[in-house]
Amino acid sequence: MLMVDEVPSLHAADRDGAQCFPRYVYNNSSTSNNDMLDTVVAPSSIRNDAISDEGLIYSKAQYACEDITKDDLFYYVYGLLHSLDYRKRFADNLSKELPRIPAVKGIENFRAFVEAGRKLGDLHVGYESVQPYPVAIAQGDLRLAHIDDPEAFYRVEQMKFAGKRPKLDKTTVIYNANITMTGIPLDAYEYVVSGKPALEWVMERQSVKTDKASGIVNDANRYAIETVGDPAYPLLLFQRVITVSLETMRIVRSLPALDIMAPTEQQSQTVAA
Repeated sequence: MLMVDEVPSLHAADRDGAQCFPRYVYNNSSTSNNDMLDTVVAPSSIRNDAISDEGLIYSKAQYACEDITKDDLFYYVYGLLHSLDYRKRFADNLSKELPRIPAVKGIENFRAFVEAGRKLGDLHVGYESVQPYPVAIAQGDLRLAHIDDPEAFYRVEQMKFAGKRPKLDKTTVIYNANITMTGIPLDAYEYVVSGKPALEWVMERQSVKTDKASGIVNDANRYAIETVGDPAYPLLLFQRVITVSLETMRIVRSLPALDIMAPTEQQSQTVAA
């Protein structure tokens, strides 16, 4: 589960069961000039709320609070879906069906999940702008290194852990022959996306691979140089995802215990409102 700040492409996530839950939906429409001689039709998009007015009214009644907004509901869901209590309690359901979103007891708890969801959303959308985690480099401080050819120096083929299976040392990642990162906090591997630590996704994707069927080479270094303009991008991305992972887990662990309203409580709150 992750958040993006623009309409994702079809291949932004695993296509096997991937779901997109937008804050807004965009419907195509057409605009044309009233001049009968002008037959050109220009497509445009109309932005509509993906959260219904009825849903907002219901939530306000549940908590007897008129200050709740649709943005609050959106971030509440994102915060709730990161709750370790929620994931553990509903693990069986989540493995078979779309998540159901319960209402937590009390406006204070609701606000806590909203605030956590907002922080997590900002963190996950802005992952490329966070400060890189200050790992140690076994070969020495790179800021002091004289690098004649940055593209060759930072080129990555495949990052790997130090050690050998089954005793891999995940505190140390060999980036390439020039760079070995040490002092990586093991807690950073606790942030899991689609069944794998986010850091291990970086290690897998920031590499050079050849598709067996087509022979097409997927080279992360080309993206770093040609699109980002920085051959050190794969290294810095790994360090930034350490920061994101640690902060994500700090926020998640700060969430209140999952105390859910019973259906009768929800009904009585609504009637009282």
